[in-house]
Amino acid sequence: MPAVTVENPLTLPRVTTPDPAAAVARPVLAVATAPEGFEGEGFPVRRAFAKINTKFLDPFIMMDQMGEVEYAAGEPKGTPWHPHRGFETVTYLIDGEFIHKDSHGGGGHLGGGDTQWMTAGSGILHIETPPESLVLSGGLFHGIQLWVNLPASDKMTQPRYQDIHGGHVKLLTSPDGGAVLRLIAGELDGHRGPGATHTPITLLHATLTPGASVTLPWRPDFNALAYVLNGDGTVGTERRPVHTGQAVVFGDGDTITITADAKQESRHPNLDVIVLGGQPIREPVAWYGPFVMNSHRELEQAMKDFQSGSFGHPVD
Repeated sequence: MPAVTVENPLTLPRVTTPDPAAAVARPVLAVATAPEGFEGEGFPVRRAFAKINTKFLDPFIMMDQMGEVEYAAGEPKGTPWHPHRGFETVTYLIDGEFIHKDSHGGGGHLGGGDTQWMTAGSGILHIETPPESLVLSGGLFHGIQLWVNLPASDKMTQPRYQDIHGGHVKLLTSPDGGAVLRLIAGELDGHRGPGATHTPITLLHATLTPGASVTLPWRPDFNALAYVLNGDGTVGTERRPVHTGQAVVFGDGDTITITADAKQESRHPNLDVIVLGGQPIREPVAWYGPFVMNSHRELEQAMKDFQSGSFGHPVD
């Protein structure tokens, strides 16, 4: 960890630290530890936002941290074919490999640092599996999957697949070079990530060296969340302690501050954090399994359409 980085962060474009006299620091409203479980064919996950009040998540539905796990030979697992409708799935792979296929012809190979952005829209089937070579050898697997809601006007949009290679992610740094910021989607201080989104959001992966601190400008009309992939540190100007597997909710304001502790454990020498936020949709959410709609009636229709085969069919 991480898969995409640089030897000298000071060669990267720098994110300007907002003037504290003119900006409003976002306070920390809540810190919650993610419960652990299993997904798909049995790979371990942390349910990043399971203990966060849903009123703070909009436009996000959920996020899972997949792994971090070191598989022995024969152990790597994936998901079977399954449907989605009404939202977007974002799979960001930090370590390992995955193969994606879907019923609309999308798909590809994900390696460390790559992102797949799938707009399920009106309905799609997809599958994610480790390549045969990884099953035979075993190895490290680590990533996140994020569900981004779609507004009612886009629920039935045509499905779309974006394959975002790690080399296309916008790499940035803090003024002193103490943080590497991988901007996957949205805008940050005038810089744009490669992911195209229906719902306005910003999604980034930050790595802070021990003792480093970064204050990010953040759109005041966006919500603001963070999730600690590994490491120890503090969040907010009040320096609220956080550690691996904890999610953070920030309140209103213009800036987000994250600081890494001066001492980190040897296995994870840095603080790695997913930072995300978006423009709330503020519409009713009806969620059942792989379908995220606006009403129970729409959920019933999604199930009927899936059972009738209108989402397409598994492909070889």
